[in-house]
Amino acid sequence: MDNFKFHNPVKIIFGKETIREIGSEIHSHGISKVMILMGSGSVKKNGVYEQVIDSLEKYGIDYIEQWGVTPNPVLSHAEKSLEIARSEKVQAILAVGGGSVIDEAKAIAAGYFAPDIWSIFEKTYKPNNALPIFTVLTISATASEINSFGVLTNDTENKKWSFGSQYVYPKVSIIDPTVQKFLPINQTINGGVDTLSHIMEFYFMGENEESTLAINEALMRTVIKSIDELVADPLNYDWRANLAWCSSLALQGITSVSMGGGEFACHRIEHAISALHPTIAHAEGLSIIFPAWIEYVNLLKPHIFERWAKNVWEADSVEAGIERMKDKFKFWGAPVSMSEFNIEPDEFEKIAENALLIGEVGKIKELNKQDIINILNIAQ
Repeated sequence: MDNFKFHNPVKIIFGKETIREIGSEIHSHGISKVMILMGSGSVKKNGVYEQVIDSLEKYGIDYIEQWGVTPNPVLSHAEKSLEIARSEKVQAILAVGGGSVIDEAKAIAAGYFAPDIWSIFEKTYKPNNALPIFTVLTISATASEINSFGVLTNDTENKKWSFGSQYVYPKVSIIDPTVQKFLPINQTINGGVDTLSHIMEFYFMGENEESTLAINEALMRTVIKSIDELVADPLNYDWRANLAWCSSLALQGITSVSMGGGEFACHRIEHAISALHPTIAHAEGLSIIFPAWIEYVNLLKPHIFERWAKNVWEADSVEAGIERMKDKFKFWGAPVSMSEFNIEPDEFEKIAENALLIGEVGKIKELNKQDIINILNIAQ
């Protein structure tokens, strides 16, 4: 194994009836006023909002509410939220929702001390401070509740880019799996696909890191089993909890130990797709692109792709592993082709160019424009 550094400072409070602890946690950091960042209003239907407000008021924490974060969070809303946060002089951001809400919270928190938010994503400004972030998770998928990364779409330039900073690790994240039991099943499935993708992006970079590879294989098998069980019984708490914890573990550092920073080609291609088609969920794009990318690059590292096929999908070849993964996605109801979203090949060049806007794509194989078009054609 190569040398590595591992550090994750996020305090996780996991389990039933834990949301009411958020007020105490924020109070313990000496914070008296927060912005509560939320999406479209589902937290008022599942009881999360009431629990959060009761807890804040119990500990005398003042708050302002900012609603309207979209599933693919956009720069224009983040800028509006930042303006309010500054004018109201909030001391922290409390993200109540899924990964999109938490990602926008990170952009606001880092942007609070930056010349502007987008300079952070363009890498022309490196954050050296951020407002404290707290989260109450309502959808397990991105692991944003436990990591230092965020994604935002510049909705005027069609750029869906990411950033990372040690300053945007949440201070505390509360994960109560019970609030996810009434999610539409497609959102649960999307969370599972996103989680699998995060694990694979590190796994395929492996060589002889047996401990990390074995952890990742176990997590992938558990995600697959969890989604199968939740498709059959969405109210099953134990499998809901297992999926939630797998999702957090997938992108909190343990899966990436000694894995060369990961292989995020599929994420970059998907970001280009959903930047141009914002109604496509991130995980939907990944379920389309990942099988095609594996087909395109697997001969460059046959030993690791063959191991994945055997140990995760019980298949005797990479080709069979790809088919089993696609069959499983279809069974769950996840898309596996571009045509399912009526994206035609005449748009593939534009998608490829968008993916390459920030520079090189891919590590196992550095992908040029034609490579990305070829992958999109396989996915068609």
